[in-house]
Amino acid sequence: MFGTIRNSSGEALDYTFHSGTEGSRHIAVLGHGVTGNKDRPFVIALAEGLAAAGIHALRFSFAGNGASEGRFADATISKEVGDLGAVLSALDGYSICYIGHSMGGAVGVLSRDERIRLLVSLAGMVHTRAFAEREFGDVVPDEGCMWDEPDCPLSRAYMDDMAQIDTVVERGTEIAMPWLLVHGSEDDVVPIADSHEILARASDHAELVVIDGADHVFGEHAQVMVEKVVGWVQGQWA
Repeated sequence: MFGTIRNSSGEALDYTFHSGTEGSRHIAVLGHGVTGNKDRPFVIALAEGLAAAGIHALRFSFAGNGASEGRFADATISKEVGDLGAVLSALDGYSICYIGHSMGGAVGVLSRDERIRLLVSLAGMVHTRAFAEREFGDVVPDEGCMWDEPDCPLSRAYMDDMAQIDTVVERGTEIAMPWLLVHGSEDDVVPIADSHEILARASDHAELVVIDGADHVFGEHAQVMVEKVVGWVQGQWA
């Protein structure tokens, strides 16, 4: 529907569009986390839930991930902010809600793109340096892989970018749009404390929903997550 979407490096970004109510100018854009892609089951479930509620949804893979062009080793938060901008540019005339999971959540907080009217962070990454050191501190960059996944090499560019960003916690004060944070109580990848910490710096337009028992990718609690997010988005655009 939106033709080929390319980032500033000329790399085509793979995406899938889910049609909501015909004629609607509201759309949710879904971005995934590190080592993920647009076809994670809970991402698909959320896109389908939004479309069933009449809200257009577009889920995409950042460059170097899934079927998108580019190298995984070049996929950093800073580059993915640009990827998101390229997607938004293809959606001229739409009112946009960006929904980012994990590292994709940090992308949304750092974006500062005024075309985003609503923001949703799903288990959003906050302390990037701490995350990289905690999860990959024992891996040699440009030699090893993330979580022993051979298709996900750990690059020096990734580690340097995570260290340079360090944390997005203070950016919470700059998010003026309606903002929903969703986090599972049993997340062992991004601590739920991260969402509590950034929420404390956010405006009155932000709120946190804790899903009891849910892990980082929401697992068997995915439908609860979908219901919470869809209901919130519907309420904002009612």
